[in-house]
Amino acid sequence: MSSIAHLRDIADLTADDVRNLLSRAAFFKDALKHKKDVSHKHRGKVALSFFVENSTRTRISFEMAALRLGVSVINWDSASSSLSKGESFEDTIETLASIAPDILVMRHSEYNAPRSVARYMNCPVVNGGDSYRAHPTQALLDLMTIQEHKGDVSKLKVAICGDIAHSRVARSNAELLDLLGADIHMVAPEYLMPQELPYKNATAYTDLNEGIKDCDVVMMLRLQKERMTQGLITSDHDYFAQFGLTHERLEHAKQGAMVMHPGPMNRGVEIDDAVADDPNVSLIRAQVANGVPMRMAVLDWLLEKNEA
Repeated sequence: MSSIAHLRDIADLTADDVRNLLSRAAFFKDALKHKKDVSHKHRGKVALSFFVENSTRTRISFEMAALRLGVSVINWDSASSSLSKGESFEDTIETLASIAPDILVMRHSEYNAPRSVARYMNCPVVNGGDSYRAHPTQALLDLMTIQEHKGDVSKLKVAICGDIAHSRVARSNAELLDLLGADIHMVAPEYLMPQELPYKNATAYTDLNEGIKDCDVVMMLRLQKERMTQGLITSDHDYFAQFGLTHERLEHAKQGAMVMHPGPMNRGVEIDDAVADDPNVSLIRAQVANGVPMRMAVLDWLLEKNEA
């Protein structure tokens, strides 16, 4: 089992792997655009969708990606599973491993759950998000979106703004951008900023205007209230007054800067409607659209690697 390739976090990837995935995603995006059928790629394979935590974008995106590649999808339902009858998580995973899917895509609220699950599975495990730790495919599709609109990230300044302390998206994006040499601005109020930023090319800012100054890309994050200690945020209104992105504040970024958000958005809290819906600056819809080809690339890459 030790030779099986997984995507549990960005640490599973080299810079060459990332370039490979970007190339595959571009191929699949072109195929989708021109309605070219690529379902022959992995017809007959079966993916298990193991989402223990709620998801809309990620889950549907992975299922669409699998079906486009000819992979059949089985959805695991937590409400009707044996876990709801008192079965241990380990016994559930061993049962799923015995069924022998070709690939498992999972989301879980427990920290490092994909690495724990991968020890039991004789197939690739893809992390669709765990706790506040990692969300590697979101970072990859964000990278794809940035490079399509702004070019080589090693030449860019990218601001990641908002609830960094509780965000798996922030961690995976920062790790991936750091791997590729981007200049990263981590922007958050002190109470939402981690004590340490373990990235070579990252600088912490506690003022939004200062943090996005001269940045090419401004990525906003939602408040992860479900992971916060009660009382951290006094009110959504107060937070927006200090850290909400408006067109006026965006003027501090570089001219032509683009705005991103992984979703779901809290409009009027971390981002103003006028910015989110402005087609001249917002890449939010492009991020969602790129989720399918990038996740096709991830599934294709892992299934190929584990056939070798």
